[in-house]
Amino acid sequence: MTDSEPRLTQKRRPSPVPPQAPSARSPAARARWLPLGALLALAGVVALAWSRLHAPALPRDPGLSVLLVTIDTLRADALGAYGNATARTPWIDRLAQAGVRFDAAHAHNVVTLPSHVNILTGLLPFQHGVRDNSGFRVPKDARTLAGWLKPRGYRSGGFASAFVLDERFGLASGFDRWDCRVPGGESGRAFAMPERPGPATVAEARRWLAGGAGPSFAFVHLYEPHSPYEPPAAFAAGAPDAYHGEVNAADAALEPLFAPILEQGRSGRTLVILTSDHGESLGEHGEATHGVFAYEATLRVPLVIYAPALFGPRVVREPVRHVDIVPTVLDVLGMPVPAELPGRSLLPLLAGQREGGAPPGYFEALTTSLNRRWAPLRGLRDGPLKYIDLPLPELYDLTTDSAETHNLAASRPQDLERLRSRLEILRARDPGVLPAPEAQETLERLRALGYAASAQPQAPKQRFTPDDDPKRLIELDALTDRMLALYREGQLEQAIAVGRDVIARRPDMDVAHLQIAALEAARGDMDAAIAAARRAVALRPGDAETAALLGVYLTEAGRAPDAVRFLEPWLARGEDDLDVLNALAMALATAKRPQQALDVLARARQAHPANTQVLVNIGTVYLKQGDAARARQAFEAALDLDPDVARAHNSLGVIAAREGRMPEAVERWRRAVALDPQDYQTLYNLGTYLWETGRRTEARPFLDSYLAAAPPALEARDIARVRALLR
Repeated sequence: MTDSEPRLTQKRRPSPVPPQAPSARSPAARARWLPLGALLALAGVVALAWSRLHAPALPRDPGLSVLLVTIDTLRADALGAYGNATARTPWIDRLAQAGVRFDAAHAHNVVTLPSHVNILTGLLPFQHGVRDNSGFRVPKDARTLAGWLKPRGYRSGGFASAFVLDERFGLASGFDRWDCRVPGGESGRAFAMPERPGPATVAEARRWLAGGAGPSFAFVHLYEPHSPYEPPAAFAAGAPDAYHGEVNAADAALEPLFAPILEQGRSGRTLVILTSDHGESLGEHGEATHGVFAYEATLRVPLVIYAPALFGPRVVREPVRHVDIVPTVLDVLGMPVPAELPGRSLLPLLAGQREGGAPPGYFEALTTSLNRRWAPLRGLRDGPLKYIDLPLPELYDLTTDSAETHNLAASRPQDLERLRSRLEILRARDPGVLPAPEAQETLERLRALGYAASAQPQAPKQRFTPDDDPKRLIELDALTDRMLALYREGQLEQAIAVGRDVIARRPDMDVAHLQIAALEAARGDMDAAIAAARRAVALRPGDAETAALLGVYLTEAGRAPDAVRFLEPWLARGEDDLDVLNALAMALATAKRPQQALDVLARARQAHPANTQVLVNIGTVYLKQGDAARARQAFEAALDLDPDVARAHNSLGVIAAREGRMPEAVERWRRAVALDPQDYQTLYNLGTYLWETGRRTEARPFLDSYLAAAPPALEARDIARVRALLR
């Protein structure tokens, strides 16, 4: 829905003959007099029209470079610039002090991938179709800000710090370079989001910026404040809690980017935009982190725009939205704002002009609906009122209740119905989250593998009751957090017990089945892992990621032919999903069909040329065939893309060891362990070599770590060997 600027009505020509003054005694004459309130309103309209007609030209500069920075999970009130007296965020605060700070900026989603798609495309979530972190890809025809700027001669680079923004998900469209090289990203682990430290991401961005000429667009994403919160000691000291310590660390990471720009002041040539994808609940409303609710703790975000040569420092209190960022950048650069974008340019507000009221802000939180089958949450902010559409509806007046503790739904039914109607009109353009057409085919393949009991189709709910409202189910979210905490503490049995309690309460929570599958695999019960994964597939049969996971478990359980039969039909979908292609290639190679595995990996390489995982898998297939030359070529190609791919270093160490070059092998293994301390294959290689060469004190920590990380189903023989060594 496109929000248009208020239109000025045409002025009527003055009458050539002044009208006769009415008689004060005439009722008809008295009816033509306007009451005082109407006169004041009319005067305001005239003044607004006059100010717009005679306002100075808006400041624009077509030659500015653009720097867009997002800090994941950053609450606005965690920053000093937004009133937090305990914050240590000097660089963001300096940027806000010299720029324009928007006090009421809001996201449209409360999870990372959809929110970044909103920011970079300028489209609302129901327009681009990405509604959650999992199971969605940015449409190939969606145009990012990089795509809009490219015809104007801009080079563009994106630098992301977490796997959730990997190029496979589609945000790299239009960018000359997309860098999401996160340690461990080529392998991944249950319940862990591979991420790169903020300083490393900033360093890559700075190297890219220094390596080219002409105007540039750089997108830089930091992940530090995201849970689990583990700030470096220097930033944890003095912070009220670990979350705010990570906020402080994120600010420090930005110093190399911000310091030169701030030093240039008005002579600088960079437009800087800083925001976050969403906030963090930190326990408010019973939510520990984010993704369930859409209260202000997670929906309100910081937004700072800095270009001192064009506009001076000020604070804007009018509500603005993420979809306003792309139109604003285009407008500041003197480019036309496409009519299909739903946002508005904030340039008048940046220049200090008054706008005639903010358009309504749409928001949604669909994660729990999509992977837990709870009621979907959608809402609308209109002026000070905020409406949350749930089986138990909510209405808040944010001017008097910023904490959203007083639900006005019952006491202000007219406002509730007005906002509900506006939301329904807006949602008329929402096609919804459509089931994949291949869902029935997936269920048939489950039946063919002997899983008839779990392969029963389950239609999505059409009607939700108060029992499906997230407010009544938030305890299950707390239980899930408890399960993950137990897993991280190494208490697998207790974690599984909590997970099964969650499933007993809500058997249709597909994500809970996936979590149980990962926990069962971690303790070595692959039959139980497969049973849980196939139930998740039955609940979400069109989801490629879930299908790929079942394929991986089948292969790891020694049932690679079953994995091949299940996954091969997915090739006909033509989506070239990276997870499916890698899982199928692994199954084919394990089933002693190496050439077919290489064919699938070639297809993956063509679809995902910047992905190092594909190259590592290609090298692994060649290595298993005994073709060290081609294996080395593939591993080195992976390191050319990213010198920090742990598995490539480990495998090159294996090749060096086979060829008798042990110093090189040890150096490679040490590098791999430093990059990925949980890679059990490298831990085994390095630990056993050191033990066998008499360096047992040095070897023991690596072997202990191996025993903690190795999956029993895959490593039973070597686990027994290591335990025998350590007796």
